[in-house]
Amino acid sequence: MSISVAQLQEFERVLDPLDPPASPIPCSILGYGEISTVLQIDSAPDLAAKRMPLFASIQAADKYAQDYASYCNRLRSAGLNIPEDTTLSVQGHQGITVLYILQKKLPPHRFCHNLIHTENSEFVAEMAHAIVAELEKVWRFNSENKPGLKLAIDGQLSNWVLLESGELLFIDTSTPLMLENGVEILDPELLLQSAPSFMRWLIRWQFLKDVMNRYYDPRLVYTDLIANLFKEQCSEMVPEWINIINAAISERMDALDMKQIESYYKEDKLIWQLFLGLRRLDRFIKTKILGQRYEFVLPGNIKR
Repeated sequence: MSISVAQLQEFERVLDPLDPPASPIPCSILGYGEISTVLQIDSAPDLAAKRMPLFASIQAADKYAQDYASYCNRLRSAGLNIPEDTTLSVQGHQGITVLYILQKKLPPHRFCHNLIHTENSEFVAEMAHAIVAELEKVWRFNSENKPGLKLAIDGQLSNWVLLESGELLFIDTSTPLMLENGVEILDPELLLQSAPSFMRWLIRWQFLKDVMNRYYDPRLVYTDLIANLFKEQCSEMVPEWINIINAAISERMDALDMKQIESYYKEDKLIWQLFLGLRRLDRFIKTKILGQRYEFVLPGNIKR
């Protein structure tokens, strides 16, 4: 990977989370997650740098990095293709440690949420079959390794990259959700670090368990994948994707239907719109009223 710890430390030191592209060291935003932002640092154009300002100590960041590596290795064991990657930790502001997950940068136009807008219906249907086949590898891995080990996966479209070669890569590896002997390896409190401090008790009480558990449930993962088509303004594709996925799951679970997908999407959309609104309020309070630094990079308006 073409960046050193010293270079990354200097980048973090001068980074402005309110406007990363305006920072003294040039960068651009490739994407947003709930606990990370994906950046391209101009001095390392071959990398996608997932910035995670979550950790109170270097030890906590190192533990997360170890769990991340274990999760990636297990996904590879299940048969998934994962981009070349590594992790680096640097000192953040106000005593925190920032973990960067560095992946080989992939062509944006080959991300599956972009391909559904540029390719014909036959190509998109074949891509849907390919994504389902990859997800089925995870459920098969879980079945073969129960009860000792169980992997979660977020299968939404933006987490897959279909290269010109036909290789399908899974890129959303930065949240290493996995159960070992029924115990969640990831500290759930880390997922709350990006939430407003005044709302963490409510999110912990009402939503955290549901958000963590949904990615272990094949039915919910497939529901979320199809619902993603509504977010991408491609609702006309939903019936065909329902048929493709129902054909794959017919022997194991009840069929998915349009009403269920629509209901899931409306609820999920409301939750994440509320969450983003509260994060923006938290940022305003910290930066404008308290004069504090806000560590997370928030997106602008998201069309859903």
